[in-house]
Amino acid sequence: MPLRRIAHLALLVLGLLSALSAYYVAQLRFNYNFNDFYPAGDPDLDYYQGYTRRFGNDNDYLLLGLEAPTGQTVFAPDFIRRVDSLTRLARRERHVVAVTSPTTISNPVVEGLGFFSLPYLHPDEPARRAQDSTLIYRTPGLVGNVFSPDARAVTLVIQTTPDLKKPPGDSLLASLRSGLAKLKVPENEYHFAGRAVAQSVFVDRLQWELAVFMSLSVLLVTGLLWFTFRTWWGVVLPLVVVLGAILWGLGVMGACGVSIDLMTALLPVMMFVVGTSDTVHIITRYVSELGYGASKRDALRVTLKESGFGSGLSALTTSLGFFTLMTSTIRPIYNFGLFTGIAVLLAFVLSFTLLPALLLLLRKPQLRVPRQQGHSWDGVLGRLFRTVLVRRRLIFAVSALVLAASIGLATRVRINSSLLDDLSKNDPVRLDFAFFEQKFAGVRPFELELKPAGGRDIYDLTVLRQTEQIEGYLQRTYGLRFAASPVTLVKSVRKAFNGGGLAEYRLPADSAELARLRGKLKLFRKKPEFSALALPDGSAGRLTGRMADVGSIRADALNEGLRRYLRTSIDSTVLRTRLTGSSNLIDKNNENLTLNMITGMSIDVLMVTLIVLALFRSLRMTVVVLIPNLVPILIVAGVMGLAGVSMKVSTSIIFTIAFGIAVDDTIHFISKLRLTLAHEPNLFRAVKHTYLLAGKAVIVTSLILVGGFSTLLFSSFDGTFYVGLLIGLTLLFGVVAELTLLPLLILYFYRHKPKAIVEPAAESLA
Repeated sequence: MPLRRIAHLALLVLGLLSALSAYYVAQLRFNYNFNDFYPAGDPDLDYYQGYTRRFGNDNDYLLLGLEAPTGQTVFAPDFIRRVDSLTRLARRERHVVAVTSPTTISNPVVEGLGFFSLPYLHPDEPARRAQDSTLIYRTPGLVGNVFSPDARAVTLVIQTTPDLKKPPGDSLLASLRSGLAKLKVPENEYHFAGRAVAQSVFVDRLQWELAVFMSLSVLLVTGLLWFTFRTWWGVVLPLVVVLGAILWGLGVMGACGVSIDLMTALLPVMMFVVGTSDTVHIITRYVSELGYGASKRDALRVTLKESGFGSGLSALTTSLGFFTLMTSTIRPIYNFGLFTGIAVLLAFVLSFTLLPALLLLLRKPQLRVPRQQGHSWDGVLGRLFRTVLVRRRLIFAVSALVLAASIGLATRVRINSSLLDDLSKNDPVRLDFAFFEQKFAGVRPFELELKPAGGRDIYDLTVLRQTEQIEGYLQRTYGLRFAASPVTLVKSVRKAFNGGGLAEYRLPADSAELARLRGKLKLFRKKPEFSALALPDGSAGRLTGRMADVGSIRADALNEGLRRYLRTSIDSTVLRTRLTGSSNLIDKNNENLTLNMITGMSIDVLMVTLIVLALFRSLRMTVVVLIPNLVPILIVAGVMGLAGVSMKVSTSIIFTIAFGIAVDDTIHFISKLRLTLAHEPNLFRAVKHTYLLAGKAVIVTSLILVGGFSTLLFSSFDGTFYVGLLIGLTLLFGVVAELTLLPLLILYFYRHKPKAIVEPAAESLA
């Protein structure tokens, strides 16, 4: 069959597959599910899911903070009426279960046969303002939860339906903002926090940033391709191939029913910069052959023969860099690694099917300056190669010093994360969350399950006293600013049945008094606040609370101290406890980050080792290849330590991805060296020829990669920003090592033949 007919058939098949991919891409949806970042398969996750079925989710709430106007306190009648209007508005919303606000809290009192809920606030009775404020600030559980300590702000705690999705969450936020606008509340006097806010902001920004990154990447890559090839087809063909790979990769995601989240949103940008590599190597070699006078068909044949093996190996190593992320227990990272790795392999397929077909069908390009003796790049690379040889001792010395300093600084890197660590410190959403940290109990939830032992139930006096002891430790030592438990319920009921006085807010003095209260507790067990803290049969309870977002390092230390306290100070024959909750699960990710990163890097290094051993059957060559690719990784780890950048979920992917991409050019270099050595036994001449042959593609692909990742610096997410910065730096250091250390290491250590190194080098330098 004629080659042109094969090319037309290939384009038809690829077009049909692209149409199918486009169909599945149309099914993709953006998603930010907080639960996806829990460690999948972890026993604590299974336990927490059972816990939420018993007591509800610990992050199904929305906080609305309101600041009193300048010169007023929260007890001003106008302000209280505004709060009450917002409370009624929130209560009417479809997905709101309950609202706790200054106008809904009440002091329960039982007198005779009557039950009364006495409001804490009487805005229409100015004479009672001082009395109301005094009672509120003496009542446990109100200050720091509903009222700020300085009496300048209040919070509405809006309990939402479980696992509220983005559309209804956005609708609730829009309705509340509309109500605030109607009441003429200035934007600087109200603040939102909670899952619905984070979910809304993250998804909206993901959509916007994906469009921005893709646009910037297209402009940047187009410019670099034009600068390199100076022909329309040298720009258009790589873009067609890489856009096809992105379409196919996203199509596979859509077919698998996976949504675009904070991590997979990076796939198109990653592919746009990574997927261009093979096309640049192919076109560079193709143009070189044409420049040396070969026909179009011969040039294409030589190009595919020489580039196919190296490109296949580099695609394998790059995809492995992403596939190793599948060792992560965090689902978004797992999906990102899986589908980006698949997309890299698809880019390789398109580079050796779509690109050759297009080159075959296009007319033979007219090169601007055809040369029989080489190209202008040969002169630049030749001078660079001679400089590297002359300065070899300086290169080795500087490399050793930089490496030693980097290793020292890398030891300062810490694994630490917080609930909103992907948002910059000056982000409006993070500032809103900070408002609740400063004025109220905070936004970090705390959960401890309570299980009575020895045939007791949660309302046993001994169990209650042990629970009260734990509460005291949490508030004194742990840093819990707000706490609620079955102890809160019993104290509240006791107070209600003893006239409502604050002095009566305490546990019963003895079992006889508790026995009298237990019957009365049944009157309240159907109330939401009771069912949220204790099971109806009293077989288990919940100690819940909120605190400042102290970060995972501090949280780990606090949790270790709490576990030690529970072991030594709480009688396990009376009460058993288990730490759980969404924050605890997020903190557990840190325990897996180091292991996942080491596992991923080990797999990468092992695969590269096997590839080099298969190519050269030499342990020396394996070490020679690994050094210039591991050095940039260590340097960037040192940069992280110097800049104080913590290792967290988003930045944990940097090293495996960077190594997988950086080794790509090394694979191309050594595969070309292997081909060259087949007809050039002199090592020096083979290295020099390979340097001139592969140098242009190495520089161009590295510039595209560094430039492409630099577009991520415009992200409003800190994690994405650091992914772009640190991977870009790794690749930048990588190309420097590729052009300096790699040829020197090969000449000095491969096969260890000084005669093949020194004499030709002397001839060249002479």
